[in-house]
Amino acid sequence: MIISSSSLVTLFEDLPEKDQNTLFEFAEFLKSRAPEPASKVTEPLGIPRPEQESVVAAIKRLKKNYPMISQKELLNETSEYMMQHMMQGKVAEDVINEMEALFENKYKSSMGTAK
Repeated sequence: MIISSSSLVTLFEDLPEKDQNTLFEFAEFLKSRAPEPASKVTEPLGIPRPEQESVVAAIKRLKKNYPMISQKELLNETSEYMMQHMMQGKVAEDVINEMEALFENKYKSSMGTAK
């Protein structure tokens, strides 16, 4: 079934604001599940690490910094690091250091330059 964008807009505009927000959140969720387009970026972007950073912010920064790495490939590891921080009380700085090493190693192995 193909729906035109104009009929989708009409549907959206006819909804109460609360339902519009729900529909938008659901659309964002569906987009997050969609296959990621292949990135044309082959080098890390060099986004600097702020002096104060939460584990969640670090994950977002690292994902942006390494767009060439499939996020699905890192889901288990990043979830594990988050759990270590949240549930076991591991210090954020240590968790972020380990995640940075993880992303760098994944990048190097994907480029065939892992040691």
